[in-house]
Amino acid sequence: MNKLTIQFDELTFQAQLNDSPTADAIYKQLPFESQVNTWGEEIYFDIPVDMAQESDAREVVAVGELGYWPVGQAFCIFFGPTPVSTDDRPRAYSPVNIIGEILGDHSRLKEIKNGERVKVLAAE
Repeated sequence: MNKLTIQFDELTFQAQLNDSPTADAIYKQLPFESQVNTWGEEIYFDIPVDMAQESDAREVVAVGELGYWPVGQAFCIFFGPTPVSTDDRPRAYSPVNIIGEILGDHSRLKEIKNGERVKVLAAE
């Protein structure tokens, strides 16, 4: 499984991708940069990947999971409830392809602000 480095203005996180077709397509497009959007306790940003919704896509995700939102061609990082959550679990606006997870402590994701720059690259 491939690993990523996700760099924001002040913070850097390590992540691991799964073996899904969407995760593979994302890895092949690295590196890329974008601008962060926040939605509740979700970070998402546009990426240069266009994939269809996979058969196992879902709306309810785990804290620390990474998703790809086919509708918006966006990379999503979930770390808590979103405006459409019905409990304390993250919930995407519509189904996302699960592509991996943040490794280690992800508590500082709450510090990321709307409009920050983000760079995603292959981990060394």
